[in-house]
Amino acid sequence: MPWVILLIASLFEILWAIGLKSTEGFTRLWPTLGTIAALAISVGLLGIAAKSLPIGTAYAVWTGIGTVGTVICGMIFFGDPIAPARLLCLTLIVLGILGLKLT
Repeated sequence: MPWVILLIASLFEILWAIGLKSTEGFTRLWPTLGTIAALAISVGLLGIAAKSLPIGTAYAVWTGIGTVGTVICGMIFFGDPIAPARLLCLTLIVLGILGLKLT
C-alpha cells in the first residue's frame, strides 16, 4: 500500500508542477489555490508513504515520477521540445526509479 500512496503522491506532484504554469506567477486565484492544494496533498501523501518506505527511496521515486510526468505533460500540453536527448534522459530517470523500486 505505501507504493500506491507514493504513486498517488507523485501524480499530485505532477499536478502542482503543471499548475504553476496556469497560476501566471500566482496572479490567478483559482489556479493558485488548486496548485497549493495539489502541493499539500502531494507532500502529505509522501509523508504517509515515508512511514513505511526508506525516505531516500520514497523521495527519489516521488521526484522522479514528478519530473518525468511534468516533462511529458509539458511536451503534450505546452509545446515543450521533444528531442531524442530529452527522451533518453527521461528513460534514464525511469530506469533509476525502477531500480530503486526493485532493490
